[in-house]
Parts: sequence; C-alpha cells; structure tokens
Amino acid sequence: MEGRRRVLSTANGPLDARVLFVAEAPGRLGGDRTGVPLTSDQTGRNFARLLAEAGLSREAVFVTNAVLCNPRSARGNNRPPTRREQRNCAEHLAAVLELVRAPVVATLGTIALRALTDLSLREVVARRLPWRGRVLFPLYHPGPRAQIHRPFAQQQADFRALRDTIAGLRWA
Repeated sequence: MEGRRRVLSTANGPLDARVLFVAEAPGRLGGDRTGVPLTSDQTGRNFARLLAEAGLSREAVFVTNAVLCNPRSARGNNRPPTRREQRNCAEHLAAVLELVRAPVVATLGTIALRALTDLSLREVVARRLPWRGRVLFPLYHPGPRAQIHRPFAQQQADFRALRDTIAGLRWA
C-alpha cells in the first residue's frame, strides 16, 4: 500500500478522549479520500448516527484503524486487509493505544477486534470486557455490508449499551 494516504492526523480526535474506536481500514470513498477515518461515505454517516445513540460527539472520541491505508482489490474496490498488512500496522496501533489512554476501547468489526484479541465478535458483541486495565467494547462495523450480520437497529441498541457502559464508569 505504499504511496497510499495514511489516515492519521489531529482529525482522528483528542488525545484525552474517553473512548477510542478502532475500525478496520480507511474506506476508499471515506477516510482514504478525506484523511479522516469513518467520514464522508455511508459508513461514516452510519457511524455518526450510531455515535448519537451512544450520546457521543465525533469531536469527543478518537478514531483510528487497525490498518492505516485503504486496501484495494485489483478492480480498485475496498477489500479486507491481509494478515500481513495488519501485522505491518500492528506496531503503530500499539503506539496509538499507548498514547491515547482512553478508558474505553471500542472495536468496530472482526478485523479490529482481532487486531487486539483472539475473541469472536459474535460471541462478545456489545459486551463490556476487561482488557489491559481498560474496558474493551466490541461492536460490529458500521458499514452497509455488516448489516447483513447485524441489522442497523441492533447496532443502535449496541451503541446504547456502550452509552450505558460509559455512564457506569468512574472517570479519573
């Protein structure tokens, strides 16, 4: 993915965010185009609606990706990142997690969850899990394809569960 835009800037969010979202990779029509993860495409619009369900504003959260660049198929469409691409970005993701010490880390999709754990998303979706002194909160990806497995109404309920989890935490 050499030569591709890397989605990393102050637009990712504040370093003192209370919630850090980890998504898969920048979308071709969203983050890859704008330089801001989860924006300007249907996935970004869904994410904004889901954030509202959680009572969160985009300016209050930090958003990053398991892979910094948009992986594309030979036809130029988005594709899931390979394990090699994920490994290449793992050190960067670890550095972001160290820098942004958000008490809640919410993963968006299987690839993001697997970048941090070996858990199955179907088994732990929308559950508060202890993780490295923080709360890990696995969620489905807000992209349209994920709605095949998790309808949008259920994702809205998952983000309300995230809201309730956040409300139950004591902030330092």
